[in-house]
Amino acid sequence: MYNVTPFSKANKDEKGEFSMIFRKWLGDVELTRDLSLLLYIGGIYSLSVALSNTFVNIYLWKQSGQFIDLAIYNLSVVIFQPLTFILAGRWAKKVDRVIVLRMGVSFLALFYLSVLFFGGNASHYLVVLGGLLGIGYGFYWLAFNVLTFEITEPETRDFFNGFLGTLNSAGGMIGPILAGYIISRFSSNIGYTIVFGVSLTLFALAVLLSFFIKRRPAHGRYLLRRIWRERNTNNNWRLITTAHFFQGLRDGTFAFIISVFVFVSTGSEFALGTFGLINSGISFLGYSIVARLIKNDFRKKAILLGGLLLYGAIFIIAFDFSYTRLLLYAAVIAIAYPIILVPYLSMTYDVIGRGWQAAEARVEYIVVRELFLNSGRIVSIVAFIGAITFFNDTESIPFLLMILGSGYIFVFYFLNKVNTHTIS
Repeated sequence: MYNVTPFSKANKDEKGEFSMIFRKWLGDVELTRDLSLLLYIGGIYSLSVALSNTFVNIYLWKQSGQFIDLAIYNLSVVIFQPLTFILAGRWAKKVDRVIVLRMGVSFLALFYLSVLFFGGNASHYLVVLGGLLGIGYGFYWLAFNVLTFEITEPETRDFFNGFLGTLNSAGGMIGPILAGYIISRFSSNIGYTIVFGVSLTLFALAVLLSFFIKRRPAHGRYLLRRIWRERNTNNNWRLITTAHFFQGLRDGTFAFIISVFVFVSTGSEFALGTFGLINSGISFLGYSIVARLIKNDFRKKAILLGGLLLYGAIFIIAFDFSYTRLLLYAAVIAIAYPIILVPYLSMTYDVIGRGWQAAEARVEYIVVRELFLNSGRIVSIVAFIGAITFFNDTESIPFLLMILGSGYIFVFYFLNKVNTHTIS
């Protein structure tokens, strides 16, 4: 029986209709009210970020044309994000997870307001903008990850991660192509202003939806140091956190450099939107399939397959950044990421769920995980800055990408050592 809880308690007679719509997605999963709301918020967040986030880097690139400026901006993001995670974790233990979620969305809204306010001088405020975005990410993702851990169960996590990935991909299909079309239709920066304004509105809607999630206050001590030291006694936890460092090592630089390559090769925001459409369209199908097919016994094999695909994709563009090759790269990574991330995220939450004092210290587990993930991102971007500072951009960047791109191979190496018998 499929118990689908609609957003409103009204229209109970339509419950069967909702059940039929989601039957193929849910299988034996019960979709509760809070789980539904968290998916709605995650989907709105993804659409808003898909609309604007990629184009912020292009907005800054068009003002300065320097890789170093983009690196400083993105480095500011990944430095402020883990610092905020530490603070957000403490507040989540002393106040409420949902309030922390609202704070994150509010800072993200403030970020877009600042971009609009600075306008053509935005490249002069790289650290300010990066700091605001990092703070917003820190509050948002701390709360979202903790709520995911609390609202889902081991038997619903693959579904949740897969369905959320599908929503992310749907937003990724609509957002970039729509933003690229709007920006290309207007002269000057009017199109950017419209796109950033729409993102601001969507974040406001996400804040509104958060008021319908059941309040989840927490009590007790903030055990951050204790959970950090848990790596010394819990081998699964040590492996998971180390894997997250290498995930960040790969994603830190790739998160912004590929979009710049697309824009440089075409000179068109609409072409960048098309790149995002192709990437997210294939990813949408990938998440739809992976969420249903990958079960516990196949998680590690799936991570290996996805990691090999992701690393192999780098060689498509390493020495030729033509638009055609970039589109092929987009297609390959769109297949690889769902295969990796659905089982990877589920394994992470399962390990945390079996950890020391998991119920009391779930917030601290999330914070420590994010510290390792962002440490990898920091190392990645610092390496990028070093490469473009001491070597020629054209010659150094391809080799750097081949080195950093191996991150998910190491992710598999460490996850393969996780003892699944202790988390099943």
